[in-house]
Amino acid sequence: MIKVTLKDGSILEVEKGTSIYDVAKKISEGLARVATCGEVDGKIKDIRYELDSDCNLVIHTFADDDLEGKKAYWHTTSHIMAQAVKRLFPEAKLAIGPAIDNGFYYDFDVEKPFTDEDKEKIEAEMKKIIKEDYKIERFSLPKKEALELMKDEPYKQELINDLPEGEEISFYRQGDFTDLCAGPHLQSTGKINKVKILSSSGAYWKGSEKNKMLQRIYAISFPKASQLEEYLQFLEEAKQRDHRKIGKDLEIFMTHKLVGAGLPMYLPNGATIRRILERYIQDKEISLGYEHVYTPSLANVELYKVSGHWDHYKEDMFPAMKMDNEEMVLRPMNCPHHMLIYKSKMRSYRDLPIRIGELAHDFRYEASGTVCGLERVREMCQNDAHLFVRPDQIKEEVGNILNLIKEVYQKDFRFPASSFKYRLSLRDKNNKEKYIDNDEMWETAESQLRQILKELNIDFYEAEGEAAFYGPKIDIQIKTALNHDVTIPTCQLDFALPERFELEYIGEDGKAHRPVVIHRAILGSSDRFISFLLEETKGNLPLWLAPTQIKILPITDKEHDYCHKLREEFLKDGIRVEVDDRNEKTGYKIRDAQLHKIPYMLIIGPKEVEKNTVSIRSREDGDIGTMDIEEFKNKVLEEVKNKN
Repeated sequence: MIKVTLKDGSILEVEKGTSIYDVAKKISEGLARVATCGEVDGKIKDIRYELDSDCNLVIHTFADDDLEGKKAYWHTTSHIMAQAVKRLFPEAKLAIGPAIDNGFYYDFDVEKPFTDEDKEKIEAEMKKIIKEDYKIERFSLPKKEALELMKDEPYKQELINDLPEGEEISFYRQGDFTDLCAGPHLQSTGKINKVKILSSSGAYWKGSEKNKMLQRIYAISFPKASQLEEYLQFLEEAKQRDHRKIGKDLEIFMTHKLVGAGLPMYLPNGATIRRILERYIQDKEISLGYEHVYTPSLANVELYKVSGHWDHYKEDMFPAMKMDNEEMVLRPMNCPHHMLIYKSKMRSYRDLPIRIGELAHDFRYEASGTVCGLERVREMCQNDAHLFVRPDQIKEEVGNILNLIKEVYQKDFRFPASSFKYRLSLRDKNNKEKYIDNDEMWETAESQLRQILKELNIDFYEAEGEAAFYGPKIDIQIKTALNHDVTIPTCQLDFALPERFELEYIGEDGKAHRPVVIHRAILGSSDRFISFLLEETKGNLPLWLAPTQIKILPITDKEHDYCHKLREEFLKDGIRVEVDDRNEKTGYKIRDAQLHKIPYMLIIGPKEVEKNTVSIRSREDGDIGTMDIEEFKNKVLEEVKNKN
């Protein structure tokens, strides 16, 4: 007998060789019906996996909060889709079909892209395979036999040849279909219930533009019809929140192939939003003792060899350019420049902390297939800063940064505290080549951030492998309106770059000491932050940030002069205002202003002109009555000041 320790700490004794499914059955018939895979001593295993020694076991289901149970369900469905495609398109060659965070996809090598009619047929065939309820069987083969089995599947053969020597080569069979796969999978195709093909697109084999373009089908599946219906509603909501659609509708930014992928251009509305955001965060930082600088977007390759970016980040940088006797490169980050600014003169312990801020243009060599609107770009404007501190100042400065993040996101942008999670991002100790090699430095930095979070009574969780190459960090994870976790503000502790750049300050003892650098970003990049805001607000930006705050709508031509005088008066107070004096009906103008998400509309007719008042319509509240001009102006200025 072996002892199996379950998630709740209870211990179950079973015979050696008992499968995870049979353990689930011993616990309850209900659990066995919904179990999709198991986690044995931290490793995900197939539901058929036989336990051969004492272990810790977590049995996953589709309903679990984590994704493991769902991914086993979706991975099974991806094989059903591949089987359906092979039935309908026998000449199709199979590539890969993994589960992802929302469903799954499968890549196929076919003569032409899948049409909508093709996808309808594939979905119907999937439902047929589910109804046929084929038993899913797992087996393994030696390499030679595996290659023979996949002799008609060149992509599978390539994957087999890529496997390390001695690696198990496993397959899953369901009816007339067999696929190379590590699993896990459910026990039969009939365990899947509702399926839906969502979309298709081109995708390069292994993600490389040097390889052949394949056809990828995205799909999803659920145990219940209600879950599928809810997900399709979620997708519709996501479409309405897509910042690319909002950006086009509200004339915020545009892209053009002559400019290049991942290089958006801000239109006047977008430029206004960005200008306000950047001034806002700069003013915040100046009030907190930050000193702002401008540094070049181009630098000698040697700078990044000193910083370590060339060794650890080169793949994400643009290629170097030879110029005279130098090799120049577009910078991916501006921290090396700030190191040199610090080093430009002797520093005393009395000078620290020194807080250097910059709205810096950085460049990342993103593949064309990964760039997306403003969210993922090749040139970005980073709200970046580097704090040079004494060791005894680390706790206070990190605390100040976390307070600034709270003030910006919770006070000014009104995000609820419940949407925030704090993640302590650590290095992966099993993949040290990704990071600067200094175990003592890593242990010190990680323990200090951990201790700071505890002393500040901040709840946090830890994530290995999420650190920057030069040090650990505190990432603030924000739950978005679409239930995604995104990282925007971050605070990083760095003992490595001060060492590499030989930074010093003269201590109270008259001797040279090494400062510590805190890297921090509040808004992250202007581009990504704007995309985030547009999706969170559906384009209904708060009054202080709206490109046009007021639209004045004259009812007839007779009110035009009054409306333009109003405009001039508002402009003098810094209020962004436009007059819609087109020869259109008032109802049409109101609808147009609403479509453009204007916070306030002023309807001006003969009565308003006579009494020197304005009739106000709010984006959120509809008609809110009449006010005299000064009263309304003060109301707007107060709302802007308080960021209501």
